[in-house]
Amino acid sequence: MRNPDTLSTLVPATPEDTPQGLAFAVGAYFLWGLMPLYMKAMAHIPAAEIVVHRIIWSVPVGALVLILLGRTATLREAFRSPRMLLMGCVTAALISVNWGIYIWAVNSGHALDASLGYYINPLFSILLASVLLGERLSKLQMVAIGMAGVAVAILTLESGKFPWVALSLTLTFGLYALAKKRLPIGPNQGFLLEVLILLPPALVYLGYLSASGQNHFLQGVAFDTWMLVGCGLVTAVPLILYANGAKRLRLSTIGILQYIAPTMIFLCAVLVFDEPFGRARMIAFPLIWAALVIYSISLFRQMRHK
Repeated sequence: MRNPDTLSTLVPATPEDTPQGLAFAVGAYFLWGLMPLYMKAMAHIPAAEIVVHRIIWSVPVGALVLILLGRTATLREAFRSPRMLLMGCVTAALISVNWGIYIWAVNSGHALDASLGYYINPLFSILLASVLLGERLSKLQMVAIGMAGVAVAILTLESGKFPWVALSLTLTFGLYALAKKRLPIGPNQGFLLEVLILLPPALVYLGYLSASGQNHFLQGVAFDTWMLVGCGLVTAVPLILYANGAKRLRLSTIGILQYIAPTMIFLCAVLVFDEPFGRARMIAFPLIWAALVIYSISLFRQMRHK
């Protein structure tokens, strides 16, 4: 899943919210929140194969959007720039790893860990901004990050193992957001650039699956084939909605809306997938939620000050 990140590092503030922006953004987050249900329906298909089809079928969707918008020239310029291509390779690698971990987590009974990872992500992003970009943390932000650290420690001590799923999702998407910020092209062009970069290795892997008889595409089960083709739409449509929504909303509004998706993932995990919500999670999740409330207060204060 390409979930929203700490938007203070990605999009400029707009003077006021618009109904169209709210509709676009809520639609994007709602679709991201429902994605576990889509992926769970393909739990019998390996995560790597699903990622391959997310890449392949995102290409025509992303290309069609750029053609309709008349913005293909920027993409051609990107392919002529070695620096931009290298940056695109970095973002493409990070988002593909993030997709793979997310799909594996949902289909292996770790949707709660995926939810936790995307809850932690805003706090990780402000920590990255402090360490790598030299941005100063407010006292409230430091408290929020500390609470997230305590939550991770509780989960580690209780289970006896590091919560690698949640933190891997946090790390890959946080670094992706940081690298994406430095990619000097629009979000729609950047998305198509990434999937085009990933397309050759995806086709090679698909060829290997076909040659070894492990392929689920066009193998007599129409449901599998159509679900794999649909991966392009469920990947590209929320991203396009989000890109348009972010331009028409204030930063503070986006900052609050970004919690819709992990909350829906959390509810899917507990209510639909019936994943266990043990004592450690009963402590860790409220800690994270409290940390996000504190972070949101800090975000509003910064916006008011600006």
